[in-house]
Amino acid sequence: MQVIILPTPKDVALHAANKVVDVIIKKTSPVLGLATGSTPIALYNELVCRHQAGRLSFKSIRTFNLDEYIGIDEDHKQSYRSFMNRYLFDLVDIDLTNTHVPAAASLDPETLNHNAALYDAEISAVGGIDLQILGIGTNGHIGFNEPTSSFSSRTRIKTLSESTIAANKRFFMADEFQPYLAITMGIGTILESREILLMATGKEKASAVKDMIEGPLSSMCPASILQTHEKAIIVLDEEAASSLTLKEYYLWCETKRQQLHKGNCV
Repeated sequence: MQVIILPTPKDVALHAANKVVDVIIKKTSPVLGLATGSTPIALYNELVCRHQAGRLSFKSIRTFNLDEYIGIDEDHKQSYRSFMNRYLFDLVDIDLTNTHVPAAASLDPETLNHNAALYDAEISAVGGIDLQILGIGTNGHIGFNEPTSSFSSRTRIKTLSESTIAANKRFFMADEFQPYLAITMGIGTILESREILLMATGKEKASAVKDMIEGPLSSMCPASILQTHEKAIIVLDEEAASSLTLKEYYLWCETKRQQLHKGNCV
């Protein structure tokens, strides 16, 4: 893991945006894996600003989102398709036919299983994901891969934990149906991405971040599997990094890495 600790959530978003732009510039037809939730919104805002300033185009980009709730239509305000349209897709020049979110409106298990398998096949058909954006749940989940998820899992139906449902409750009206099932990219699917960038901000993520970076490799903290990925970048603000035992070492490592890239190893 490359662990980068920055002062504020804004700094985290700027760093992540720079990484996304770097991939877009280097690849002819880049494939991005995208995440929803509170943390990536600042990243999407920054990408939209760069597009509106004429500095960034999404015309050649394909995207695959991590997950989608089961049992609500894609035009529902709380669907992740609506989230992506609201915060990114409708604000840039991306071809919507190149944007993919798991099809999860059905309540038929056979249909949902078919859609999940098809999603993995679609990712493979475009050559895989170049850069996967991740957040982390307070229980260490990535995507909707809750604790005890298999590290070899593929895109599939997943039951959400009570803590995840509680964390997302604020997005739904009091009398509104809140899904407790989702289709999510599997951990095995996520690990096939050529690069992974995980963003975490806020004190409430500090415990999960520590388990991910410094804890044992364990399905009880699904994000800990990123310890095994060849190119996993973990970008944290000070609060999210506050429980790390080796925080000063990670800061030192990043300083030396930057010096090396600038040709200054002294």
